[in-house]
Amino acid sequence: MHIFPATIPRMAKVILAGGSGFLGRALARALCAAGSEVVVLTRDTDRVPPADDLPALRAVMWNGETGGAWAAELEGATALVNLAGRSINCVHSLENSREILDSRLNAVKALNKGYARAKNPPPVWVQAGATGYYGNAGDRFCEESLPPGPGFLAEVCRRWEESFGALDLPDVRRVVLRFGPVLDPNTGPFPAMLGLTRKFLGGAAGSGRQFLSWVHRDDAVAALVSAVTRSEMNGAYNVCAPGAVTNAEFMRELRAAVGRPWCPAAPEFVVRFVAEHHFFTDGNLVLHGQRATPQKLLTTGFKFAHPAVGPAIRDLLTPPRHE
Repeated sequence: MHIFPATIPRMAKVILAGGSGFLGRALARALCAAGSEVVVLTRDTDRVPPADDLPALRAVMWNGETGGAWAAELEGATALVNLAGRSINCVHSLENSREILDSRLNAVKALNKGYARAKNPPPVWVQAGATGYYGNAGDRFCEESLPPGPGFLAEVCRRWEESFGALDLPDVRRVVLRFGPVLDPNTGPFPAMLGLTRKFLGGAAGSGRQFLSWVHRDDAVAALVSAVTRSEMNGAYNVCAPGAVTNAEFMRELRAAVGRPWCPAAPEFVVRFVAEHHFFTDGNLVLHGQRATPQKLLTTGFKFAHPAVGPAIRDLLTPPRHE
């Protein structure tokens, strides 16, 4: 990661709700390395195994729906980061869709109950969101001032943000980070795209004109740290690289990075079939997109370590160095 302990202000205690996912684990490691105590609220404490090099990391059980003993952790904490919510990487059946929405709304409600019980709750609440807020937006530039778009995921994001905005927390600085697809070498969309490309199946999906507002995992973590530590940050911010690309452009860069030749595009019906029956996910996650811009984040002075897609892909393919 490009975040070094010296660049992160030391915070006494940070609460990560739903912090057992890959993004939460990366953020926890960065904060612990900077000298902060990190408490991860999780349904499964086994997903946050103790690490000898991270003695300040603790996992506390919560169900993401109700109050409980976990609420005591909010007392005197420096900040809360809420990443809780069922993964959208699934087939969007009626049951899964209900869980995707309910898990997000219930987590916000539960954390609000914790705030009500705390005499000295965290003065900063950073809430995860997604660029899916803008719906399937074509080639229109999506700035934070745009209203939510149509579609299921846009509806989820809208209600998620509205539930957060409706909370009565007058003395709390609130930040919403609308993440684009986060690229990580081991999880999320990147490994699936890489696997297909290595098998000479790295063509565009459908028309290939849908935009991918990607962000490298390191920059996603850096944006979370900025939201926690920079007092001037308020409201919603797109978290995506300055260079959004189409699906066809992304796949071209990926083919070049792994030395694969041109490949014809996969028709939409093939993409949907493979997505559902091979990857057990929803085809719209590949076929829909947004051309989001991080201009508001850039105005804070935020510097992307990975602003261009080609070098970002090559960085993800580089084995980590163990010092």
